[in-house]
Amino acid sequence: VQLQASGGGLVQAGGSLRLSCAASGRTISSYNMGWFRQAPGKEREFVATISWNGAITEYADSVKGRFTISRDNAKNTVYLQMNSLKPEDTAVYYCARKFGTEYDYWGQGTQVTVSS
Repeated sequence: VQLQASGGGLVQAGGSLRLSCAASGRTISSYNMGWFRQAPGKEREFVATISWNGAITEYADSVKGRFTISRDNAKNTVYLQMNSLKPEDTAVYYCARKFGTEYDYWGQGTQVTVSS
């Protein structure tokens, strides 16, 4: 499966962006999916995850109440709606497929830059 993340860009603090993660090659409808991010000089960190049917979502404390993960299995796509963005949200954002307890396929990442 190939994962293509898109939707990143430059936005002012307080603004919004919607990231998309489009899967090709195989369906992701049976898999939990996640979003992660990595800021310069920092380790990659968990942002959000969604169950295969969208019924269960979890968020990092740092984004809870501001970000929303969702999915459209008919389109083989996962989304991350990011509102009230802060400069500390600046990072490369990655989507990944969860297989068992591990994330086994990763997208190439999309840059999000939030200016103050």
